Amino acid sequence: MPRLHVCSLALVGETVARTGARSLLTLLSPGTAVERPNAIAPKRHLYLAVSDIVEPTPGQVLAEVTHLDDLIGFVRGWDRAEPMVIHCFAGVSRSTAAAYIAACALKPGGDEFAIAQALRAASPTASPNPRLVALADAALGRRGRMNAAIAAIGRGETCFEGTPFTLELA
Repeated sequence: MPRLHVCSLALVGETVARTGARSLLTLLSPGTAVERPNAIAPKRHLYLAVSDIVEPTPGQVLAEVTHLDDLIGFVRGWDRAEPMVIHCFAGVSRSTAAAYIAACALKPGGDEFAIAQALRAASPTASPNPRLVALADAALGRRGRMNAAIAAIGRGETCFEGTPFTLELA
């Protein structure tokens, strides 16, 4: 069964090694360095340089449609033979949004609310970035259902760093 593993920047190497992942999706603020683990081929690593914001902020990079197009294209190009690791700085907001988006993109007819509930069950700290979810909702033609589903699960528990978790793609 295909799996998405979500973690913080600090746990990328450990998570890739533990899971056997061969694809890596990075969402970090521009200029934040990340060392790609040797197990990840360069063509299977996507680095999206976006800030964890929901509206324009001076000196920050707001996620745009082009970022979502890249994310969705990368996820759809994943063969699902080995797991994928998705991370951001803390493993709480951008990465959990990306995992939710990936699950919805890979299940075009999937129930957005069920996927959001699975995300919440897997991670009590998940607080998906609403800007990324809104862009994906529009890009995937979900007519507000992704936004509503994430609003329904609410913000996750407050933390400095999320506990790594797995989202099963049944």
